[in-house]
Amino acid sequence: MRDELMRILSWAVLSTGIAGGGAAGTTEPAFTPVQPADFSVPGSLSNSWADFDRDGDLDLAVSIKSGEIRLYRNDRGNFANIGPAVGLPVSGAEMRGLSWGDYDGDGWFDLYAGATKATEANLLFRNETGRRFVAQDLDPVAPGRSARQSSWVDYDNDGDLDLFASDRAGPNGLFRQDAGRFVRVGAAQAGDDPRPTVGACWLDYDRDGDLDLFLANQAGATDALWRNDGDRFVDVAPALGMDRPGRPTEDGSVGCAVGDYDNDGELDLFVTSYGVNILYRNKGDGRFEDVAPRLGLAEDNHAVGAAWGDFDNDGWLDLFVTAYTGKSGQQQPANRLYRNLGGEGFANILTPDSMLNVADHGVQWIDYDRDGALDLSVTRGYTDTGGHFLFHNDLGKAAARRGLAVRVLDKAGRFTRMGAEVRLYDAAGKILATRQVSTGGGYNAQGTQPLHFGLASTAPITVEVTFMSAAGRKTSRNIAIRPQHYAGTELKVRER
Repeated sequence: MRDELMRILSWAVLSTGIAGGGAAGTTEPAFTPVQPADFSVPGSLSNSWADFDRDGDLDLAVSIKSGEIRLYRNDRGNFANIGPAVGLPVSGAEMRGLSWGDYDGDGWFDLYAGATKATEANLLFRNETGRRFVAQDLDPVAPGRSARQSSWVDYDNDGDLDLFASDRAGPNGLFRQDAGRFVRVGAAQAGDDPRPTVGACWLDYDRDGDLDLFLANQAGATDALWRNDGDRFVDVAPALGMDRPGRPTEDGSVGCAVGDYDNDGELDLFVTSYGVNILYRNKGDGRFEDVAPRLGLAEDNHAVGAAWGDFDNDGWLDLFVTAYTGKSGQQQPANRLYRNLGGEGFANILTPDSMLNVADHGVQWIDYDRDGALDLSVTRGYTDTGGHFLFHNDLGKAAARRGLAVRVLDKAGRFTRMGAEVRLYDAAGKILATRQVSTGGGYNAQGTQPLHFGLASTAPITVEVTFMSAAGRKTSRNIAIRPQHYAGTELKVRER
């Protein structure tokens, strides 16, 4: 089976049609597998990217069912596993999710790993100048949680990163950071949702300057949207029609992905499901509507992870969804790559025999070689042909140069502003696109990659960044930005 997978990964993409509800005349994009022999490791679950050694390119962390956490250092597009050399485990308890975040504010990304079983401890590794990772003994490390999504966010806008820890088997936990210590926020204030949570996405849906929390809940439980009112969280999903009551126990939500699919400046929300998938369009007035049925996304395909990314640099966010079919131990990938048709609909452009149809868990869009085109990182955890596969986007130099990477930094120049929003405008003031600094997604992962924008042209643009703060939403504008000046690098925008 391993030889068969290697053969599939070596195929060129030659499709001329659509599978699973696409439209005629659309073809699969060209991708090339990267180091497939090195990455073909069964039991791969969570994939998360960060420049842990601050050398200017993104590195890859992967959790394996054996308990190993692999860390691949990216050296000009060549990847080598250095996990054992820097102190990460090579065996032990299974870690279901990985999240990068600079919790101690020293400028180096630290790594949190959430354990699958409630009897096992979670892991928090402090990054010591990119040379080694040292396990920490702090409150969020304690056992008693069946971990899924973990998210580093500043929910109280006090300037440091707090930690949200979802629980598949009990109440979720919100940990406030106080000068390097973590204190669990009381249930009455935090909500401590007892439903079986897998996916979690933070976004300021009501535009009041703090991050609210959407929860994708499993086993037939209703979903939640916890509005952050500063001193407490209130579940407003029932009032907004986003709770999805009445599902059977075999159905439920699994993941969520935030993105402005129609370029109207509002952040929308895609929810993967064991059941029918949902796309909540943000109406801009604090309400959402499910537009998945009319846009071609309302599939019942046992979906797990999802990630938005403009892989063709046409200015519209596309969507990759990992899904699988089959009985336990015999699962087969049933992935989708939905091309965005100008905000008016989506067409799946993956055929069942595509080399990209290889994942059943994690998915991340990243530009690992900084050529301006988004590459694809996915994981397959089930069966003995698993792996954490990486595909290079062969978009072509001219089209790739229409990509712009934007990195949002706090006042001290650190990457800690998860949930900040970035909008691009053309010279006439028309909005072009919106992105959010990730608070976690793609299946139980959180990375620190810059925001990627595909552009229809390289004409000068305005880059507007909205930061969450104790005084509300604060916006800064950077005008007359010439995207071509940032080819091969990134535009850094610092909070003022």
